[in-house]
Amino acid sequence: MIQAILVFNNHGKPRLVRFYQRFVSAARPVTHPRPFPSPRRAAALASTSGSGTPEEIQQQIVRETFHLVLKRDDNICNFLEGGSLIGGADYKLIYRHYATLYFVFCVDSSESELGILDLIQVFVETLDKCFENVCELDLIFHMDKVHYILQEVVMGGMVLETNMNEIVAQIEAQNRLEKSEGGLSAAPARAVSAVKNINLPEIPRNINIGDLNIKVPNLSQFV
Repeated sequence: MIQAILVFNNHGKPRLVRFYQRFVSAARPVTHPRPFPSPRRAAALASTSGSGTPEEIQQQIVRETFHLVLKRDDNICNFLEGGSLIGGADYKLIYRHYATLYFVFCVDSSESELGILDLIQVFVETLDKCFENVCELDLIFHMDKVHYILQEVVMGGMVLETNMNEIVAQIEAQNRLEKSEGGLSAAPARAVSAVKNINLPEIPRNINIGDLNIKVPNLSQFV
């Protein structure tokens, strides 16, 4: 199972962080029947661990993982044991380095190293296809779309799809749906604009009927 997916740049700045297992203390993941414990339970576990809140533990894991990956040479393999905060030898860090970004998957012993390397490649190629030559700025300014693409690949720590064409097809279908919903929401505004632009004949300002003079008010202020 995939425990976490981390993407950070060459300076350790996180650009994408997704944990599928909540850690509340060093080398101790939460074992709970639900994906995440209740906030009260998590706070209680954090207070007893003395290592900070789950969010602080996650930040520490990101920093530790960055330092572990950064010091490795480019000519050695792309997987290593997890850091002490994430479980040590019980977990593996599998990563790829692209330009200014590191893509790191933390997995348990049930996952294949080569399979995860291929999955990272599929994820990056999908990003590249969806953003047309993806770069670090795309992950910063289009975070929602990046998370949606990731959910098409991995959900709940389980791999959903490895075929890039299928993933891209789902993304394009979602884009078409969003555009159609945007068109429907804009329809009332277009209708009002069309009514305002209708050229109506000039309304007479005064109507004279014999000795009776009727003054017609100006209705333009109500349109």
